[in-house]
Amino acid sequence: MKQIFDSLKKQSPSRIIALGFSAVILVGAVLLMMPFSLKKGVHLSFLNALFTSTSAVCVTGLVVVDTADSFTAIGQAIVAALIQIGGLGIASVGVGLIIAAGKRVSIKSRLMVKEALNVDTYHGMVRLVRIVLAITLGFEAAGAIISFFVFRKDYSPLHAVGISIFHSIAAFNNAGFDNLGGMHNLIPYKDNILLNITTDVLVIVGGIGFLVLVDIVKQKSFKKLCLHSKVAISMTAVLLIGGTLFFFLSEYNGVLSGMSIADKIHNAWFQSATSRTAGFNSVDLSSINPGTFLLMVALMIAGGSPGGTAGGLKTTTISVLFLTCYNAIRIKDNVVRNRVIKLDTIKKAVTLTVVYLSILVTIVLMLLTTQTANAEQLIFEAASALGTVGLSMGATSQLDGVGKVIIIAAMFLGRVAPATLICYLNTKNIDSRISYPDAKISLT
Repeated sequence: MKQIFDSLKKQSPSRIIALGFSAVILVGAVLLMMPFSLKKGVHLSFLNALFTSTSAVCVTGLVVVDTADSFTAIGQAIVAALIQIGGLGIASVGVGLIIAAGKRVSIKSRLMVKEALNVDTYHGMVRLVRIVLAITLGFEAAGAIISFFVFRKDYSPLHAVGISIFHSIAAFNNAGFDNLGGMHNLIPYKDNILLNITTDVLVIVGGIGFLVLVDIVKQKSFKKLCLHSKVAISMTAVLLIGGTLFFFLSEYNGVLSGMSIADKIHNAWFQSATSRTAGFNSVDLSSINPGTFLLMVALMIAGGSPGGTAGGLKTTTISVLFLTCYNAIRIKDNVVRNRVIKLDTIKKAVTLTVVYLSILVTIVLMLLTTQTANAEQLIFEAASALGTVGLSMGATSQLDGVGKVIIIAAMFLGRVAPATLICYLNTKNIDSRISYPDAKISLT
């Protein structure tokens, strides 16, 4: 055992984080297979337990067994704990436990939090973790209290408390799990504005990134926010509003038909917010139009913001790419709000995008080759898994063993790979003292 710990100490922070996620997933899978986690008469294979644990730790929400119908209260508590650990990050949870125990936080632990939250310095990590934990628990508690007033109408008080806490944790951590039963997700509550708004707020706050939240708490004014926060908030607003408008128009006579205008608007807003990473759905996605399908895949690829509970390419990466293209077309310097976007940042954004899309294409090809579901369902499933979203058009229930393994790998890569890649790029010196002649490559 001592040799294992000594070996871990020599590993890079990003590798330790990846190994930590793997260890929690395996422990979670074993716990979910225990008799105390399963309802009477329910059998859970190791592959299905691994799928559920991976989906929870990677805050995705894709499920092969219904959470409420398969797991006892203890089993559901384990799923909620896995979601909480995965959302906050192994490093943040570890440091939080060290702080709670009154122990000194080592430099190695601070470095891991630095990489996990993607901040520039490890100074002030203990204070940052305290703030992150306080924000998380505060919003989750508020969300659970509000949700309770909705669920108590349909469930006993004790049961409603359990559902509310589970739902609040899943929503804030952008994991599309529900424990209502029947795999209906939030469709039975599509007309409940209070629950939808509460879920949206939790999803948006959790997905905006802890760095942005801390900046907002400190500055209390949009004008005083750092550039990162302004870019993340602006792109989030663009994606939310644009997605809502497109979904509303595309599905006006589709899955939104039969609703009042107000219900159509708030369901379109709900799906726009949750499609980027949260995985909750208030309408039947198996019946959406092709245009809506493309919109939702694009939103899943875009994802949330860095340093939060969301997946995907991230809003800041998308912003850097669009701003670079916009300024290139205008033949102007790549400047935003009197700050220049350096070539190093552009290279990282391009690298992340190319690697992410390459992984997505590979996953899609593997699913199309091995699975029997139609292409649209499998493309949607791949984008949802890699973006740690959790939405499905029905392909999850049709996956065989190979398909489940592919989706497990996709969820894990979607949660761990972007942070690991950024850590690798940050530790490499991309500048060279050697000067070479310009490459003459025609692009048109």
